[in-house]
Amino acid sequence: MIPGMKRRHFLTGIPALAAAAAGQSWEANSKIRRAREAALELLKPSRKDLEHGLELHAQSVVVESYGFSPRSAVDGDRLRAAIEAGASGVELDDLSEWMRMTRYVDDPAERAEYQQAWEASGVTCVFQNAGEEGQDPLRMLKRLAHYTYVTDMMPDFVVKAARPDEIVGVKKQGKHCLYFSANGVPLAQQWVSVEEELRFVRVFFELGIRMMHLTYNRRNMLADGAAEPADAGLSDFGRAAIAELNRTGVIVDVAHSGWRSSLEAAKVSSKPVVASHTTVAALHRHIRAKPDNVIRAIADTGGYVGICCVPAFLGGSGDITAMLDHIDYVVKRFGADHVAIGTDIAYLSRNSEREWKKVPPRGPSRTPFRALWPPDAFAGYPSRHPSMAWTNWPLFTVGLVQRGYRDADIQKIIGGNVLRVARAALGETA
Repeated sequence: MIPGMKRRHFLTGIPALAAAAAGQSWEANSKIRRAREAALELLKPSRKDLEHGLELHAQSVVVESYGFSPRSAVDGDRLRAAIEAGASGVELDDLSEWMRMTRYVDDPAERAEYQQAWEASGVTCVFQNAGEEGQDPLRMLKRLAHYTYVTDMMPDFVVKAARPDEIVGVKKQGKHCLYFSANGVPLAQQWVSVEEELRFVRVFFELGIRMMHLTYNRRNMLADGAAEPADAGLSDFGRAAIAELNRTGVIVDVAHSGWRSSLEAAKVSSKPVVASHTTVAALHRHIRAKPDNVIRAIADTGGYVGICCVPAFLGGSGDITAMLDHIDYVVKRFGADHVAIGTDIAYLSRNSEREWKKVPPRGPSRTPFRALWPPDAFAGYPSRHPSMAWTNWPLFTVGLVQRGYRDADIQKIIGGNVLRVARAALGETA
């Protein structure tokens, strides 16, 4: 630990981050505490940098450029009963996702986990993955319904934001919020005309979706994804889709798009384009990273790249220091206006392992189309380093303080840039 600083002082020194959650403090959560200690061991900040970083984080509007709010454990008994009753694979997947995304609404133990994780993170708003990967409107609607339900049922703690100014207002109220994203552009899939094919973009915008992926790893009718070997770029229909997203007020996200697709999207978009959760290819070449020419094109639109917390994408040590290295690279070459943090990870309830032990195995299954990664995409890296826990968001800010960033630039990186682009997409100004 830090010389001259007692462990308890770190855990409870900043009131905004040690606020009570469900009648108790996040300090009592051993999972959160261990993650903090792992990150501190790597960062080894001075007492001055630690205290300044934590205070700055607590005072700032912190907006994640892409991620997931905390997730509940499944109800193992209910899932086992469904398997024994002969539920199909699709039904079991839907049931499991529904429980992970909503169980904290009604279950006291899961609500405590959910609230502790939010409070520990100090995050104001998550640009929430609220539309399942793909283009089918019905498929995308399920996840959106789950998070709409959550914000309807827990308005005293977490709300849905539809405009950037609402995110700022939530911070002043001491609450948290979700700003919805979809992992695809909803398509009618009837192919009557371009206009009719894209008519669900407006529908999902009206339901609260504010950002959409052009692709998810593989090729679709709009463009080639990051995992598509051909890297063929945008189709004519993809260009029309970008025009419709621009017109409607939806942010164009190329995080899972191929390099050529990303570059062409940035060149044809009339509004800022983002890669909401990615890394820098110059530091570690990976299909989910972006090379300098793509980052430059995104920056030229006024957009940003959100640096994620996935070790295989970061390379190197795959920990909090590696993530900060990627942020440094973007700031030094493209400016502090063009980088954010989109962790692409979630806090998972401590009860999860216990509940999954109740669930019998389902047997082998085929690889989903959306997950057709190259064989070496995750080779040699653990799924996550403990320092990269979602609840360690305050230490991301501390790490930026350590590296000498001005407070104003840190506030851009941890939220201001996302707010600026969100306003630009809607034609608003600060």
